[in-house]
Amino acid sequence: MSQATSVWRLYLAVGLGSALGSVCRLLTGVAVSGLVASSFPWATLLVNVLGSWLIARFATHAALSDSPRLASLHPLVVAGFCGGFTTFSLFSLEAARLATGGSPWLALAYVVLSVPLWLAAAWAGDVSARRALVRGSSE
Repeated sequence: MSQATSVWRLYLAVGLGSALGSVCRLLTGVAVSGLVASSFPWATLLVNVLGSWLIARFATHAALSDSPRLASLHPLVVAGFCGGFTTFSLFSLEAARLATGGSPWLALAYVVLSVPLWLAAAWAGDVSARRALVRGSSE
């Protein structure tokens, strides 16, 4: 396979993953807004927590396993899907709108709640991958 073909496969994987992640982000937003009527941006909080867990889970599992197939999916899952699914820029916009729209305490709560939850989700994803690999190697 030529280097140009390799590069195009990489771009295609990231693009496809990003498209799928973005559609899942939209569907999550629609589902959450149908369940919760609130000015608090629950959908963004949820996708960023889920995305933090998924990116750490996948990256740790891929890095610690001997599977070349998992390594080849890294661009699709990490840069593509997780990049399209998570929404740091939307988080920033929502926090700014809450703060400037007369809800500075809600904005502060959103920021203070989001970052620890994202970090906790990433930690949980990492631990989950490590445990799955240990279980898999002992079977």
